[in-house]
Amino acid sequence: MDLLKIKTLIDFVGRSNITELTVTEKDVTVRIFRTSPGQKAAAEPRQKAGSTTSLGDDAGSDRPSRPENIYAVKAPVFGVLHRTPAPGEPPFVAIGDEVEEGQTLFIIEAMKVFNTIAAPRAGRITHLTEIDDGEVETGDLLAEIG
Repeated sequence: MDLLKIKTLIDFVGRSNITELTVTEKDVTVRIFRTSPGQKAAAEPRQKAGSTTSLGDDAGSDRPSRPENIYAVKAPVFGVLHRTPAPGEPPFVAIGDEVEEGQTLFIIEAMKVFNTIAAPRAGRITHLTEIDDGEVETGDLLAEIG
């Protein structure tokens, strides 16, 4: 995404009533947000949509520190989290399931775009979010793989 597009989006957010805008183009996601009315909008580049982050200990988490062999899967974008491929179908994974690296765990719907959240490594699901068809914020803990 070129800088002119990003500047145009920042100006748009600055002139409008919205407080956050996330735009994905190819493998780049840009999140533009304003924290209070009248404050100038700012842009924050993000990882490739659908990628995951693995962490050992995260101070921003509401869970205690994890052993080094536990990987946290966090939401890479803001959106609506879907734990199932379609309404009425079983979830992609459940606690205790063995997953393979690259296996689909969730889908996050953001601005009519469906981002597949894949397992960053093989292992057993030790924690799953209870959110289903609800909003998640960027960085929210979705699952842990041990």
